[in-house]
Amino acid sequence: MIHDKLPQIWYGADYNPDQWPEETWAEDMRLMRLAHVNVATLPVFSWALLQPAEDRYEFAWLDRILGLLADNGVYACLATSTAAQPAWLSLRFPDVLPTGWDGLKRRHGGRVNFCPSSPNYRRYSSALAEELALRYQDHPTLVAWHIANEYGNHCYCELCAEGFRQWLKERHGSLDALNEAWNNNFWSHRFYAWQEIEPPMAIGERGNSPMLLDYDRFQNQAILECYLGEYRAIKAITPEVAITTNFMSQFKPLNYAAWAPYLDVVSFDSYPRPDLPMSDVAFNHEQMRGLKDGQPFMLMEQTPSQTNWMPRNPLKRPGVMRLQSYQAVAHGADTVMFFQWRRARGGPEKMHGAIVDHVGHEHTRVFQEVQELGAELESLGDTLLDSRQEARVALLFDWENWWAIDYSSGPSADLNYIGLCKRYYHALWQANIAVDVVRPEAHLEGYDLVLAPMLYMVRPGVADHLKTYVRQGGSLLVSFLSGLVDENDMATLEGYPGELRELLGIWVEEFDPLLKEETRGVVMREPWGRLQGDYRAGVLCDLLHLEGAVARATFGESFYAGRPALTVNEYGQGKALYVAADVEDAMLRDLLLTLCDERDIAPALEVPDGVEVTQRIKEGRGYTFVLNHSGEEQTLRLPKGCRDLLSGQALEGEVRLAAHDVWILEGLPA
Repeated sequence: MIHDKLPQIWYGADYNPDQWPEETWAEDMRLMRLAHVNVATLPVFSWALLQPAEDRYEFAWLDRILGLLADNGVYACLATSTAAQPAWLSLRFPDVLPTGWDGLKRRHGGRVNFCPSSPNYRRYSSALAEELALRYQDHPTLVAWHIANEYGNHCYCELCAEGFRQWLKERHGSLDALNEAWNNNFWSHRFYAWQEIEPPMAIGERGNSPMLLDYDRFQNQAILECYLGEYRAIKAITPEVAITTNFMSQFKPLNYAAWAPYLDVVSFDSYPRPDLPMSDVAFNHEQMRGLKDGQPFMLMEQTPSQTNWMPRNPLKRPGVMRLQSYQAVAHGADTVMFFQWRRARGGPEKMHGAIVDHVGHEHTRVFQEVQELGAELESLGDTLLDSRQEARVALLFDWENWWAIDYSSGPSADLNYIGLCKRYYHALWQANIAVDVVRPEAHLEGYDLVLAPMLYMVRPGVADHLKTYVRQGGSLLVSFLSGLVDENDMATLEGYPGELRELLGIWVEEFDPLLKEETRGVVMREPWGRLQGDYRAGVLCDLLHLEGAVARATFGESFYAGRPALTVNEYGQGKALYVAADVEDAMLRDLLLTLCDERDIAPALEVPDGVEVTQRIKEGRGYTFVLNHSGEEQTLRLPKGCRDLLSGQALEGEVRLAAHDVWILEGLPA
């Protein structure tokens, strides 16, 4: 557990004392005590100050600030500062600087501006991490390590080109195997020497999707090796201290599922747009929690008020910061952290929100909201720590599948893997039915229903894994455009949906991508649960044949009117369903709720629209979160025996929940 030294919800922010004169530090300590801050993340961007020259480290200033934190009861999530190298390193070793997709060598500046294959970046970043670990391994403030910050840069330099070739040798074994895997007889792309292979970029190869996929995999591994260099250096010195780096929800350049085994705890930066549906925010939290099989995660960053990088950056309305913080906790966060503690005076982030504004005191709306939330979280103690969500529905999400769909030339520019996954999730979120977001290889035994939207790429072992799940009694729902390609984006020759064909009991002969705004009718053959009447579908429709499955709905128009649009196939003790089109939200909702009804999957509490309910469970005891996103007061009916942990009040019968308000209820069944 990350909470051994500090057994309560961690509450704090990124702290940049080196950007301020030392006379400010004492005031920071006073304000942190007022705000109930118990953890500060530092120093995230201080490499140039920590190592002003190749042969010299300067830790005295950090010693002083860590001493102040210790004296004031604030712990440190100690950062390695390696996300932005000092200028001397870029000048001394030009290989440190990356080459962009446009083929241009970058100059020094910005952040995360390094080549992940650079031996000098790796050597110096690992060395700094080691020096920090040696110096602070026994410091009383140390509770966790934070490596670098928001990794994600891809590079296309000669070092990466050579690294890519070596990676390909290890993956494919021979040029003949690589040529086969990439279908390189197409367009005369066959290679006869490893040196002929160059990174795909704007001035070269841009359309060979197997190559593009492999380059993404290689870059993902190269960047991970940068992290692992620091991880290993620190772990050798402080093996019991948790290590993390911060993720960014659906960040496309990195496959976070491949990174998760190397993080002791997943941490996440949550910056939802003001107009983002709250179900999307919940999905993001679920995805982070699912990376380590349901283990609680760290909310590492959120803004207490506003961002600075959106086209327009409105303030969070009163109560929204608290509501969003508790939403993260409701979905598995065991920390509530902010970026940033004190608003920077200069630089690109001087307009980014902070707990302490430029005015420098506590008499602001934002500080007072942070202070009140801190007091509430402090009062919870360790009650919620390491509690888990026990969902009976899982949604499969695969980064490499996302890459492959977006690299594909056709069949439709309107295909949106992320969007479809979130629509499936939203249909159940609206009904307050818990859904875990997991990778396709995850253990599925505890789930009654598994959703696989647009599983275009079926990687080795996944089909057998799903067959075993269904055979043993599970229900699997697969959508259109699934089972088309293997891990190299090579089309199946078994007939769509490839390895899933037997499981689903269908053969998809063709698919019809629809024009923008064009739709097709979907007709239920007979009512089934909540599925009643007619619906519409768009984007793409599959023309399929039944091979053991039964059609529950058909298309109502075009030349494929009467052909199956929704099928069910009994397989072993379970069943596998196939949705042959991008059906409208109403049908998706009715279908998913029908499947939940069949398995007696229901929410912990019936509530009005706009109110979210989810539950965390610890030692058989349920803690039910009720979050009012509606913007209006809502009336709920609660059974006897409920108590709100935040207010201490007993609640039963007809009760009112204020706009943006939250309850954490004891007394409901787990």
